Amino acid sequence: MDDEVFDDYDRELELALYREYRDVVSQFQYVIETERRFYLANDVSVVRHDTEHDFYFELTMTDVWVWDIYRADRFVKSVRVLTFKDVNIEELTRRDFQLPDELSLDGK
Repeated sequence: MDDEVFDDYDRELELALYREYRDVVSQFQYVIETERRFYLANDVSVVRHDTEHDFYFELTMTDVWVWDIYRADRFVKSVRVLTFKDVNIEELTRRDFQLPDELSLDGK
């Protein structure tokens, strides 16, 4: 197969993943970024563990969506991550769900 076919396939997968992210992000409270993955979650806790010469972080997340292009199911009940690297956690602004006017039941 031609390299361009693989590149096109990967681009299509990335675009589909971005569209899925855009559709589901409003259902989550936190964005979590580690050195290996990007997550959306509704609950996250971080515990720092100190060792004799270093430290690491233990993240526990529940109700999770995983940014991974090759996963068949990106929705996961819980995720546990151990990392020596940086962790970024951001709380998303809650947006009230609003139906489009044409689907509204109040006739506006």
